[in-house]
Formats: sequence, C-alpha cells, structure tokens
Amino acid sequence: MAETTGVWLGPCIGPQAFEVGPEVRQAFLVDQPELTGAFKPAQGDRWLADLPALARARLLRLGLTQVDGNDSSPHWCTVSRPALFFSHRRDAARLGTTGRMAACIWRL
Repeated sequence: MAETTGVWLGPCIGPQAFEVGPEVRQAFLVDQPELTGAFKPAQGDRWLADLPALARARLLRLGLTQVDGNDSSPHWCTVSRPALFFSHRRDAARLGTTGRMAACIWRL
C-alpha cells in the first residue's frame, strides 16, 4: 500500500486581514509569479496576502496534493472570529503576547 502525506491547514489570519509589505509579496513572486492572485492591494504600498493560498501553493510545489482544512474563507479567520480564536494582531494589546500553535506529522 502506498503511503500518502495529508496536510490539514488550521485557522489563521484571513486574506482580508493579513497585511504585508511589498518585500513579502516580492519574496513569494520571485519564485512563483503565478501567485499574484494571492495578493490584493491595500493602503499605500501594503498588500493583503492570502496565507492559506500561499501555504497550499508551497505544499503543492513540494508534491503534497492532499491538503484539507482552511480554504481562505472568512470562517477560518482568527482576526474576524474573536469568539472562536485568539489573534495576536487583534488581542495582543489587550491580553499580552500569547497564543497557541500546534503542528502534527504522522504516516497514514
């Protein structure tokens, strides 16, 4: 039986809230110009980046095709769903710098 590696992307800052500078955008586009759609113009020289889309593209590039979970929809956004998720950008001033992160890797 062939082994497969599955990936599940959890909640993160959503594409409507993840603001980056032009240097971050350029760092992605230098290697993968087809990722221009993962960036939308924001104020000034800033860009809104679709972090789950960028992760999916990098995983695909590595040959990982079974990717589930976060599909970039607002349902997964840690910033816009305060009742469900902690967001460093939203909560750090009020709660201090805290948060949780987990990564799991296993063979199927």
